Amino acid sequence: MATIDHVSRAEQARQHTLVVVAHPDPRSLTHAVAREIAGATEGAGGSVETADLAGERFDPAFTIDDVRHYHGAAPAPADVVAEQRRIDRADRLVLVFPVYWWSMPALLKGWIDRVFVNGWAFDHSVEQGITPRLTGTTVHLVPIAGGDADGYRRHGYTEALRVQVESGIFGFCGATVGSATTIFESEATTADTFAAEMESLAAAVQGAAVATA
Repeated sequence: MATIDHVSRAEQARQHTLVVVAHPDPRSLTHAVAREIAGATEGAGGSVETADLAGERFDPAFTIDDVRHYHGAAPAPADVVAEQRRIDRADRLVLVFPVYWWSMPALLKGWIDRVFVNGWAFDHSVEQGITPRLTGTTVHLVPIAGGDADGYRRHGYTEALRVQVESGIFGFCGATVGSATTIFESEATTADTFAAEMESLAAAVQGAAVATA
């Protein structure tokens, strides 16, 4: 079991975190959670950057330019390169998003579709097969769910998210999933009600980062 000692705390202080939030309303619980995590990261001495995909008007549409780049026939679109560079600067990546139809919202899924591509997130060739390239990145997942924990467990939604996102995306690219914490019943209460839970969540992200340092 990893322990938190003076060395690991020093490592934590040098960590750079990219918090990615995908929600159009800055007053939403999703944004409140993202701000709490960013604040806890800064409070621990690490540096943090927030990517507000809706506020920045990131285009999630996978166009013919993206197809050509995927096949090595054209350079990456400029907005994709910008996203890849800021992920490259980060030691850990925190995704905070509402659950839409038991998965990510289209904005976040499109961000992954366009940014996590062949030649950057992984390499693919007929001779070598798949080679993951994000082995130095730790990812923390924070889905914000309208349903309750029991319903997610009974219907297999939690497992579906784990398979789709943890394994299917980040495991495929070689990243380490440091934590995955779902906030349930988000539509039944206010952000203030979740204050203690958000504080614990932020601490969990910080603790997992130390454990993987």
